[in-house]
Amino acid sequence: MERRNFIKNLGLGVAATLLTKESLAVENNNSKNHIMENFQTLEFPALPFAYDALEPYIDARTMEIHYDKHHRTYFNNFVNAIKGTAWENVSVEKIFAGISKAGDAIRNNGGGFYNHVFFWKNLGKGSAGPSAELSAAIVKAFGSFDKLRETFSNAAKTRFGSGWAWLYLTADKNLAVGSTPNQDNPLMDISPVKGTPLLTIDVWEHAYYLKYQNKRADYVDAFWNVVNWEEVNKRYQEALK
Repeated sequence: MERRNFIKNLGLGVAATLLTKESLAVENNNSKNHIMENFQTLEFPALPFAYDALEPYIDARTMEIHYDKHHRTYFNNFVNAIKGTAWENVSVEKIFAGISKAGDAIRNNGGGFYNHVFFWKNLGKGSAGPSAELSAAIVKAFGSFDKLRETFSNAAKTRFGSGWAWLYLTADKNLAVGSTPNQDNPLMDISPVKGTPLLTIDVWEHAYYLKYQNKRADYVDAFWNVVNWEEVNKRYQEALK
């Protein structure tokens, strides 16, 4: 159940699924969407970098605890929550679209599992920055990259309690920034912000407290040094389709 094989690029909100390969062929019909198999073969995805790969911005010990304790617990609880229910072989996207009917265990643990996979994928060092196309969309929506950074950072710093900040694509294909509480995300029908997620930051205290203590703002500022823009660019291109 917990083998650390990474299942093809999980993390795209419009693409992640919990379908079997057979049902995927029927439902998506030659789609290039990235998949996860149903819970019987669901595997805990490997962290896409070493624990210390994001030093000094995110320390190795925090990364180890965050991934191997917090994220793994969400995964295990999500698998248990959907087992034997009507949601067992339903895609993550569809689960989130009807999350108000799924119950708190699926909402909290499904969100916690998915959000963390998404988060790990948008982290890395040495990234070149937004693509020309994404940069143009950023300027259109926010006026400049600096203004996007300010808006996103403010959403993360001012999220009361635990939660996430998001850059996402709205239904009308415009960029927007917002935040969600707890383990909610923009794919959920109960979310205060709705769209296709492109970039996120985890602002639960366990994501930063060992290194930054109560200084969430310092953690948010450091985050910009480890954004994997290649992944964000890819998500933007796929979301436009």
